[in-house]
Amino acid sequence: MALTLAETLADSRTGFLRDGVPHQIVAAAVHYFRIRPEQWRDRLLRLRAMGVNTVETYVAWNVHERERGSFDFDGAQDVVGFVRLAGELGLDVIARPGPYICAEWEFGGLPAWLLADRSLRLRRTDAAYLAAVDAWFDELLPRLTPLQDHCGGPIVAVGVENEYGSYGNDTAYLAYLHEGLRARGVTCLLFTADGAEDGFQLGGRLPGVLTTGTFGSRPEEALACLRRHQPHGPLVCMEFWNGWFDHWGRPHRVREADDAAQALDALLAAGASVNIYMGHGGTNFGWWNGANHDGTNYLPTATSYDYDAPVGEAGELTAKFHAFRAVIERRIGPVPHPLPELPPRLAPQSARPSGRVALRDCLDLLSTLDPCKPSQWLEPEPMETVGQSLGLIQYRTRLRGPLARTELRIDGLADRAQVFLNGEAIGVLERNHPDRSITLSVPDGGAELELLVENQGRINYGPRLEDRKGITGGVRLDGQYQFGWEIRPLPLDPLPELPFAATATSMGAGQPAFHRFALDVTEPADGFLALPGWTKGVVWLNGFCLGRYWEIGPQRTLYAPAPLWRSGRNEVVVLELHQPGAEVELRDAPDLGPTETARCDF
Repeated sequence: MALTLAETLADSRTGFLRDGVPHQIVAAAVHYFRIRPEQWRDRLLRLRAMGVNTVETYVAWNVHERERGSFDFDGAQDVVGFVRLAGELGLDVIARPGPYICAEWEFGGLPAWLLADRSLRLRRTDAAYLAAVDAWFDELLPRLTPLQDHCGGPIVAVGVENEYGSYGNDTAYLAYLHEGLRARGVTCLLFTADGAEDGFQLGGRLPGVLTTGTFGSRPEEALACLRRHQPHGPLVCMEFWNGWFDHWGRPHRVREADDAAQALDALLAAGASVNIYMGHGGTNFGWWNGANHDGTNYLPTATSYDYDAPVGEAGELTAKFHAFRAVIERRIGPVPHPLPELPPRLAPQSARPSGRVALRDCLDLLSTLDPCKPSQWLEPEPMETVGQSLGLIQYRTRLRGPLARTELRIDGLADRAQVFLNGEAIGVLERNHPDRSITLSVPDGGAELELLVENQGRINYGPRLEDRKGITGGVRLDGQYQFGWEIRPLPLDPLPELPFAATATSMGAGQPAFHRFALDVTEPADGFLALPGWTKGVVWLNGFCLGRYWEIGPQRTLYAPAPLWRSGRNEVVVLELHQPGAEVELRDAPDLGPTETARCDF
């Protein structure tokens, strides 16, 4: 069954038709790249049981083309398999290939290698940028177009960019994307999606293309705005924000189920079609979380993308799920699908480390994962210049002495640098405090300075998208720039076999180190890893990177899904960047930290 626009958009009383019958889209957003592929079916079944008839997903360009010209559509990147599975379960699919997606995802889904060309300008009619987009669409779209509704597939609509009106007003750029989609065989409904405010709509609308809105509350005002800019045709909330995402150092954001359900009810009562964002949020595994900037502070996004969604990060059916199901049944009709049980959970246990090794002792091993070998550079270049996207990067130079007292400063730090002098940790510098310095002294014979810089996530929204990582300016002692650097990219993906030693191995205070643990389980199931007493770092389970932890919270556990465990012995590796705790804990419930109510007037 196919979803089509009404014959014309001339009648404001006309919405969607499905096989000639009026049809209201009730969709839920779910991102295949935030879920282990073995769990796609489970999450889709849960959303179907809530009553939705459609699922919506972004397509994250950067997970498919991590290196320019090298494409990956297998395993966790099998977007075609995800779309087909949704169709098999009787769900329509809305696909949003970007190329920019936001999504609180690293760099808004754009590949970091775009930033290696300093002349390239993003999200506009820039020849170099459009050439990269064309190459991406040439690979992606032939995989998706056979899955469109007119071919018997589940894809009923495709997005043109995303919230472009929040960024710019280059309508020629949107037209180029629109024409490119059509030329590559996209024949189904196309749409734009922008905030339900006049300025956003004026910048992001594309004449002749269905315009939709993104908002979380005040549905009457939002729908009236859409109607001002598109007098006739379907009313669509393409992102109904029923929750919100979390930043490190801030509380876990939640929205009351009743409040969200009332807004959903008003939208459906008005005859609008709705995409619940998020239906199921998932997890920012690995180094893939994005970041925001509020004009003053850089705000990296947490590992959990639970989003206070109706289906929780680990598959929980929340109060919001049941409230939404009740609204959908009242407005659309009975939901015929049963409620799935909560996935099994592992029994709690704890473990102490069975080995550890200092990061310093693994530098050559880890740096071989990047094609750019440690080499000499005049200045401490950013990650993108040396062919790196994610992870850590080390800069090393020899300071001249003697200097009785000098102030070390980093210009253009992105995002956080641990500073070592002759191997001793002497401090941390951070992006949000660009004027801070570290006082040090250099002896007669000079000293070795090392800077270990973490990419905490590229900005995914707003005017600061060109967010190069590492050091983009320079390093100064007082006012003097220091030249002559050795650079080691440390992507830590995948993590190689490490030379772990006995736990008695000594290492200096504040030294980054890998710690290994063994956890035995009878049968794989979902679990949650906690690191009480640890400071900041990254966790791997059986070689898969679960993501980052940080004592500043909000989240206190990392989701460790069932497909990553194996019966018997399991290996957990923790890279602690500062002070380790005594043990790791396996828990049977998540802890996303203290909460605060997300603002609802967006």
